[in-house]
Amino acid sequence: MPRSSPIPNRVRGNRVSKPIRDLFTNLTRGFCLVMMLWMGAQVSGCAWFQAKKKETARELAEAGMEAFKEQDYRRAIESFEKLKDWYPFSRYAILAELKLGDAHYQRKEYEEALVAYEEFENLHPKNEAVPYVVYQIGRCYFDRLQTIDRDQTMAREALQAFERLVRTHPASPYVKKAEEHIKVCYRNLAEHELYVGKFYYKSKHYKAALERFKAVIRSYPDLGIHHKALQYIPLCQAKIDEAVIRANN
Repeated sequence: MPRSSPIPNRVRGNRVSKPIRDLFTNLTRGFCLVMMLWMGAQVSGCAWFQAKKKETARELAEAGMEAFKEQDYRRAIESFEKLKDWYPFSRYAILAELKLGDAHYQRKEYEEALVAYEEFENLHPKNEAVPYVVYQIGRCYFDRLQTIDRDQTMAREALQAFERLVRTHPASPYVKKAEEHIKVCYRNLAEHELYVGKFYYKSKHYKAALERFKAVIRSYPDLGIHHKALQYIPLCQAKIDEAVIRANN
């Protein structure tokens, strides 16, 4: 008895039925379409990347400076950051490092400006712009001075930067401005000590008040404030003596 053929009636002797042939054709076309789309995406992606990288270091420097001149500091920051990232060894990179600090400073982004200025000084300690950079570091603190009833960390940090400038670059044209700011910082610190001393005195913490008034005399004798502290010192001492007498009776 002849064995039945394993080939379906629709498929005989290398001939494929029309539905299967159509299915195969559609799958082939679909695969080709997917491949074409994928290749197109790769090409367009490369073109986009090349477009982003098209700007030269000089073009980015010019774009950043133009934006800075127009006071569009955000756009300037974008250009200078690209210049730093794309062309770190370009002769324009040092300009970008410096102007990044200036752009952030102009936007009152003082912490970001400090990072940029300190990085510049660390990377280029002998550069002719360093005195300016040190001055700007001081300004990043000085521009945030608090009133005398608040914490004086900004005054102390500004004072440190300005005094460093005067000490290390005495011939810099920024020294004169720094010395003016130094006076303001010292006065803030002195008036803060006096304010705290008065607060302690009113709160009847006479020993703590006395130490504050003595600090004014000791640390800030030439600012025209010490005479106020001198008035309070005997008052504090009298209150302390009274407390001792009461305690002994």
